[in-house]
Amino acid sequence: MNTPLDFVVAIPARYAASRLPGKPLRLLGGEPLVAHVARRALAAGAREVWVAADDERIADVLRDSGVRVAMTSAAHVSGSDRLAECADIAGWADDTLIVNLQGDEPFAPARGIRAVAETLAASGAQMATLATPVTEAAALFDPNTVKLVRAASEAGWGDALYFSRAPIPWHRDAFARDRDSLPPGEWLRHIGIYAYRAGFLRKFAKMPPGRLETIESLEQLRVLETGFRIAVALTPEEFPPGVDTPEDLARAEAYLAAGGR
Repeated sequence: MNTPLDFVVAIPARYAASRLPGKPLRLLGGEPLVAHVARRALAAGAREVWVAADDERIADVLRDSGVRVAMTSAAHVSGSDRLAECADIAGWADDTLIVNLQGDEPFAPARGIRAVAETLAASGAQMATLATPVTEAAALFDPNTVKLVRAASEAGWGDALYFSRAPIPWHRDAFARDRDSLPPGEWLRHIGIYAYRAGFLRKFAKMPPGRLETIESLEQLRVLETGFRIAVALTPEEFPPGVDTPEDLARAEAYLAAGGR
């Protein structure tokens, strides 16, 4: 019988989100958004679930929820910085396996949360993340949709080669003729969930932003540019879109009302 994987989930929750102020406390189905995310994390079988918050109001709505709250600095500029402080508050040893579940993923599937932890453990990489196939040309050419390419592998994962807001790989001949449909091939959309050991998280938070990260505004490129590995597996279950804008919140409300889970 396989031994259950030992991991923790940490959820960065920033009250002063620029595109949706007060995002963790915005109501979805009558409950704060952060409460939905916390419930997803608890369902994944983590040993501990922590929310790294920057406002006491977030802690207030999570009382008696089964998760713990780390009050972190409001000055952090990234979720990774916030989680590094959370790791110190929680007292996690450097080998603790942490899943970074974004605080705006109210429909994150438990299987997907476990899958990214399993990918980190199986690959030996410094980080792991998930992807899903791109099926529409509009998504491939949308700069808000992050794409990636990964190394070929017979394992259930392959190391990331690059992440970009641009369409990658660029199909020279097909896209010269038509950009309204996808030619045969595999294009991958990045799902913003990560796993790493606490020791690497602490190291990552101290790394200066890289040149590629600054150009693309993608924090994970700092890891590749510094020479570390990010293992990428396909998600075993769909991740419905997260909530980053008022329009996203309205779509999430409609999804929930239609029976989405």
